[in-house]
Amino acid sequence: MESAATPHKSELRKTPLNALHRRLGAKMVNFGGWDMPVEYPSSGGLIAEHKAVRASVGVFDVSHMGDIRIRSGGKPGGALAAVQHISMNDASKLAVGQAHYSAMLYPEGTFVDDVIVHRLGEDDFLLVINAGTREKDINWVRENTKSFDCVVENLSDAYTQLAIQGPQAVDLLQKLTDAQLNGIKNYWFTHGMVCGLKNTLIARTGYTGEDGFEIYVPSAVATSEKVWNQVMEAGREFAVIPCGLGCRNTLRLESKMALYGHEISDAVNVWEAGLDRYCKMEKGDFVGARRWSRRERRDCGARWWGLRWWTAGLRATNIAAAMKRAMPSAW
Repeated sequence: MESAATPHKSELRKTPLNALHRRLGAKMVNFGGWDMPVEYPSSGGLIAEHKAVRASVGVFDVSHMGDIRIRSGGKPGGALAAVQHISMNDASKLAVGQAHYSAMLYPEGTFVDDVIVHRLGEDDFLLVINAGTREKDINWVRENTKSFDCVVENLSDAYTQLAIQGPQAVDLLQKLTDAQLNGIKNYWFTHGMVCGLKNTLIARTGYTGEDGFEIYVPSAVATSEKVWNQVMEAGREFAVIPCGLGCRNTLRLESKMALYGHEISDAVNVWEAGLDRYCKMEKGDFVGARRWSRRERRDCGARWWGLRWWTAGLRATNIAAAMKRAMPSAW
């Protein structure tokens, strides 16, 4: 998930926490058309943030991500049929309260975007999409579901989304919620009270390759800042620090998680991206499925592979530092 940095635009979009990031002294960059923190020098910067998520806990503002709800229209079943049509994984296998990684494909088998699909109810789904592709994705979803009996809602501006990531994320968040977090498995979610806010979506998901949670709270600035501050205060005993999108990139790369505009795009197909394990051909026809005959798979070119480091002295901090030197424009 996530979308890459884009060239400068005169009017960048801002999350409800933008002013707070600036007060914290964050280094801000144009990320997919959004004014976002890439690192916090006052907390030690990218390498310190990377290490905090791997060793303890860090907090990210990911409110720039988009949210699309697809729910029943006149009759039950229309939303599921629509999600099955527009995404490559098999949403019928999801239980209520479960999520999975998937992608929306063009007929050629290349990527519209990758998504996380949450099953809110029997015929009710939430798709979390990338920031830089928000409008394109929403328009594509509306166009490709108009023949289905479902309602498509753009909820992208309704929520502030915080990602609390790291091995101590569960201990931090448990201090702020009445939900029993230890019972939530990876890629499952629940609703509960968080920082006094009822019916908050709490998902055991993230984009770091580490354990953690993502919470969705109302997007009012005062509410968003209140929740952020309470999360940071609750995390003091775990040495929590704010984290920017720079270390989110190094963390996801270290964990071989795809980034739209880099490993996946409208010019890269599912097999080349190494994500064919999520492409469930057996579920029936969907947009992009017909591209994937056995013969056509053999005709594909390059394939993305992860890296394994054998040198004992090369650690995550070295990888993060090397990425920062290699891509200085991103920081």
